[in-house]
Amino acid sequence: MQQRLSASGRPSGTDGYDFSYRMVVDSRYQKVARTKSILRSFFLVQAIILLLGLVLLIFQSASEGLASRVLEISTTACGLISLIIGELGRKRSRVNMLRFFMVASSIAVSLLMFCAIRKGSGFMAAKSPSFWETILALPEVALAVVGLVFHLFIIGYTVHLIANMSVPKRAS
Repeated sequence: MQQRLSASGRPSGTDGYDFSYRMVVDSRYQKVARTKSILRSFFLVQAIILLLGLVLLIFQSASEGLASRVLEISTTACGLISLIIGELGRKRSRVNMLRFFMVASSIAVSLLMFCAIRKGSGFMAAKSPSFWETILALPEVALAVVGLVFHLFIIGYTVHLIANMSVPKRAS
């Protein structure tokens, strides 16, 4: 095997001549790396959605009173905390943290959807809401729907990541 001395400081034996002797990376490790990369971007988008929702809730609660929005604000904060736990589980490849993230974030998203539906049904039951009241309610509903869609994608990719991170079952 002919080896070159490289001026770039590359160690010997890495010039490509040993390609046929290299180990092939198992496909599930490649899937884990791809899924982690995708989940990172989904976590970022979900965090932005939750932060926007939290800011919107705080501004709306300033006019309506904080007592009427305690459940939504605390649930959004819990969703952000579960997202941080999910990101730590993704980075460190901890299956239990990812499972906890899936349960906690699903509860948070379910409660947020419940609050949005409850507010929407109470809002529509009011006698002829004005045009501006309708316009001001749209961002909250839009954030809830977009957050739900991203949450479904996140759960699917997290299940896929956990399945590929787990040790494959051996056939006996």
